[in-house]
Amino acid sequence: MFSALQTLPDVPRWARNAARLAVLTPLPSSLWRLPMAWGWMMGFGPEAKRTLHVPGWGSLYIVGLTVFSEVFAFLTLGLVQSWGEVWPRWMPGLRGRPVPVPAAVIPALVGAGLVMVYSMGLIHNMFVNPDPDAPHGISVVVLNLCYAPIILWGPLLMAVTVHYWRRRRQT
Repeated sequence: MFSALQTLPDVPRWARNAARLAVLTPLPSSLWRLPMAWGWMMGFGPEAKRTLHVPGWGSLYIVGLTVFSEVFAFLTLGLVQSWGEVWPRWMPGLRGRPVPVPAAVIPALVGAGLVMVYSMGLIHNMFVNPDPDAPHGISVVVLNLCYAPIILWGPLLMAVTVHYWRRRRQT
């Protein structure tokens, strides 16, 4: 059952480690963000609480964003494990068939590009803070420390994707 979760033998250690690290990069920001779903604003002022509608409908957005980012980060493992080369058996109509290389590479490259663009904005916001309602003091330090790993997600995903493409192209 868990054989699909094993790293393929022809995957070099650097690619395996890069994929694992990519999975972990959004985790600190996800853990930082979740308390906001219950109304603890993590250093943001009362205006942000009203704008985000938390607790309330905004909580669904926050939890959804967290789940979304973690699921997409987890998909990086498919680039180094067998379920990224052969469709898993729980996928009716596809199970057991080879995953077309473009079906994995194109979304991964688009995702890596989007994360890198997001990271540029994140870096800008780390050093330029024009919003008076944004966290200050220790709260902004914790915020920046939790979001900083996301800066690595795009390049790690890009490197693992290029390796996947080269490895699969040879077969």
